[in-house]
Amino acid sequence: MARTKKVKMAGRFGPRYGLRIRRAVVEIEVQQRRKYVCRRCGKRAVKRVGTAIWECKSCGYKFAGGTYIPETSARKIVEQAISRRE
Repeated sequence: MARTKKVKMAGRFGPRYGLRIRRAVVEIEVQQRRKYVCRRCGKRAVKRVGTAIWECKSCGYKFAGGTYIPETSARKIVEQAISRRE
């Protein structure tokens, strides 16, 4: 299947569902397919294994995170609260 420049991964939907929804899908899928920095080893090697399951391909560290990105907003808030306490 050929890729297109404009619609990227949403090309599989064709003209269905409307432009705004297809753009939102592309934005989410780009985030979830990106490589992220590992919490343990610091390398950019974390990939999504399944829904909310992330694994570092370098050190093998597997952890639960957000559905589309490894860090949830709740985790950031908790880390800030912990760092303020110390």
